[in-house]
Amino acid sequence: MRKIDYKVSFVLLSLALFVLNMLQAKYTGVISDETYYSLYGRHLSWGYFDHPPMVALMIKISSMLFSGALGIRFVTVIAHILTLFFTWKAIDEREPDTKKVLTFFLLATSMALFSILGVITTPDSALLLFTALFLYAYRQFLKNATWLNTGFMAIAMAGLVYSKYQAALVIIFVLLSNIRLFWNRKFMISGILALVLFMPHLYWQYIHDFPTFRYHLVERAGDFEWKYVYEYFPNLLAAYNPFIFGAVAYLIVRNNPRDHFERALQYLIVGFVVFFWTAATRGHVQPQWTLGAAIPMIILLYKYLWQNDKLRRFIYITVIPALVIIVVIRIMITGNNALSDLASVEKHRSKTDAIAKVAGDLPVLFFGSFQESSKYEYFAHKPSFTLGFVDSRHTQFDIWQIEKKYHNKPVFICQYVPGMSKWYRYDKGWICGFATDSLQTVNRMELRFDMPDLVLERGKIEKIHCTIHNPYNFDINFNHHRFPVQVMAVFIQKENPWYHPVKISGPVGIIKAGETISRGITFGVPQLLGGT
Repeated sequence: MRKIDYKVSFVLLSLALFVLNMLQAKYTGVISDETYYSLYGRHLSWGYFDHPPMVALMIKISSMLFSGALGIRFVTVIAHILTLFFTWKAIDEREPDTKKVLTFFLLATSMALFSILGVITTPDSALLLFTALFLYAYRQFLKNATWLNTGFMAIAMAGLVYSKYQAALVIIFVLLSNIRLFWNRKFMISGILALVLFMPHLYWQYIHDFPTFRYHLVERAGDFEWKYVYEYFPNLLAAYNPFIFGAVAYLIVRNNPRDHFERALQYLIVGFVVFFWTAATRGHVQPQWTLGAAIPMIILLYKYLWQNDKLRRFIYITVIPALVIIVVIRIMITGNNALSDLASVEKHRSKTDAIAKVAGDLPVLFFGSFQESSKYEYFAHKPSFTLGFVDSRHTQFDIWQIEKKYHNKPVFICQYVPGMSKWYRYDKGWICGFATDSLQTVNRMELRFDMPDLVLERGKIEKIHCTIHNPYNFDINFNHHRFPVQVMAVFIQKENPWYHPVKISGPVGIIKAGETISRGITFGVPQLLGGT
């Protein structure tokens, strides 16, 4: 009987996985982050508040070909197959056959996180693709540092950093694994070319005051908690398959790298694991942040399987049951059921429908939750936007500033406001809100003040001088008939805000567009329980 050519096997397995992922993508409810990123796809830009633009481009192309869930996920499904292809090319198998191809697919698809990112659209899906492409390009560069391979690697690096900022770690760890690259003229040129290709995004960051860098490096940092450190490795084991993770750790400890490429694989795996374990001391670390290690794990483990019979038997015994479990779970979360509702936002469809029924054709304003606006636009196909509270995190809505578009125009506000909101019953609960004929928001108003004393005494009356600046291109009426402006002092104790009104010296009527006024303000320091 004639053996099936390994290329045919690869194509058939890729096609089968493509069909499976397409069905999964179509019939599995979208998650909250996907609805948020779908808004990126509607507003293409060189950058966004929390990510580079690759995920937006993927969704934009998907939406041009399909609607619904596939309008978010189609390119992701394609990218997953390409990820497998470039990972296989990076392995550079010299004696391929059908058995080896099948083993490769078993390794890759038995990683839970790797598998699910073939369906769910996040920046991580793009990161996986370009990590595989970069490693393939790097291997080609090591074999023959031609100008063609130099340009190929530049494109791969640019794709990496346009996908997600963890890409910087991929490049850094490869550099550290081969210090001589710092003096390699062509490698440095490839880096410079990648930087040139990345300049539009850096310029976007510059004109928006580097919001993404500030968010990831400063704003996301939290207090140290032991639970973040303890939960780190159990989460990794679940995400990567504990048997694969353990086998890879065994190989790294027992074997010295045989060449520069294998050294890069080890540096990437150890580097990502250790780096984000350290990051767990500053807050919760999500398993997908370590995805830069996924492709190197597959390549490294595959290479050693054919040199160690015991290891190969161990992987076959453990991986196949893990793959069966993953397939069963994927089937169970498909469609509308209790399990799929745990991860998707489909359970929110009825709430969205209820809001849309009450709001009619009015745009809907939410406060503090970018997820609510994202879900509303996805399900209702009607405009929505979000405004932050004092203590809520910044989002892309802070950059878009959509509220400017609706100044002095009618909107529906989905928020409880005493004396204004109404409660509406729907099949799964209650919603509240109210329609207004004229919206006025002051979220972007700037209050600048001098606080001479760093310590405030409880119960003391404080007087300070401040300036109030109107940055909008329209006037702000402090005595607006629906939304009068009130200045508040906010005291934060143990992350809990306390709001207290302040007295402003002299009347404040209308502040013209771009105008700045000076006033004195008086406020009492509240009697907070404990602390200073």
